Amino acid sequence: MDSVQQRSLTPPHLLQFNPEDRRSFIGGSDARIIMGADEAVLLRLWREKRGEAEPEDLSDNLIVQLGSVTEDLNRRWYEHQTGYTVKHVQRRMQHPVNKWMAATLDGLIEPSGAVFEAKFMLPWSFSEEAAAEKHMAQLQHNMWVTNSRAAVLSIITGGGKWVEMTIHADPLYQHLLLTAERKFWRCVMTAEPPCLFTVEPPRPRLEAIRVVDMNESNSWAEFASIFRRTRGAHQEHEEAKAGLKKLIPEDAKEALGHGLRAKRSKNGAISFELQDLEVANAPL
Repeated sequence: MDSVQQRSLTPPHLLQFNPEDRRSFIGGSDARIIMGADEAVLLRLWREKRGEAEPEDLSDNLIVQLGSVTEDLNRRWYEHQTGYTVKHVQRRMQHPVNKWMAATLDGLIEPSGAVFEAKFMLPWSFSEEAAAEKHMAQLQHNMWVTNSRAAVLSIITGGGKWVEMTIHADPLYQHLLLTAERKFWRCVMTAEPPCLFTVEPPRPRLEAIRVVDMNESNSWAEFASIFRRTRGAHQEHEEAKAGLKKLIPEDAKEALGHGLRAKRSKNGAISFELQDLEVANAPL
């Protein structure tokens, strides 16, 4: 039985770890580093897992501390806005097969079982696409560990904005993630320094919910003007192309005349190309 089948049949284990036990497993925040592009940070994580370096002291990192102190507010705000309940807050779950994989959860949403992840982000650098890309590895890791098919990213920005995003499990990316994490863990066990894996995160399927006013965009104004001006010509062009295709005999490989050549491909598709009228009208 492969690991995917085992994953669907065996529930993850609820565990209680001491802080120093972080060296004994790969967690969601580690996954982000392993799938990232900073080799120095990757090597530091490797040394930490081997017990050769102390974990980085983040007590003076204001953004990290803001994320920590707003986590409870974030969860309560999500529950208030959606009516759902978040359970298993700060519980650590271990993968039933790969014992070196675990996830410290901000919570699991009931009744869906989706992974809940609370984040704080600065307003001037925020976009939904960037947020999803930044946290994709952590979310996919936690979904894999917990056998969840979706994760909810609940974000509070420094500008007083709350954003809810649903990220779905991506089997291909999770396969690449598992491969990278397994290689990294092998490096931890063998003392061989790891290398960057450079895997592109998948583009999230974001729900379109905003109405955007583009009146201040000069580029929008320019393209809108061209669109309005050429719309009629485009419709006329498409109608002419459809009419030309109907006129071409079914057994014709090519048709030409009046400065236009039509070609039929092997799969039956017809394409058109313009010709110089003088050349096109020359006697054969």
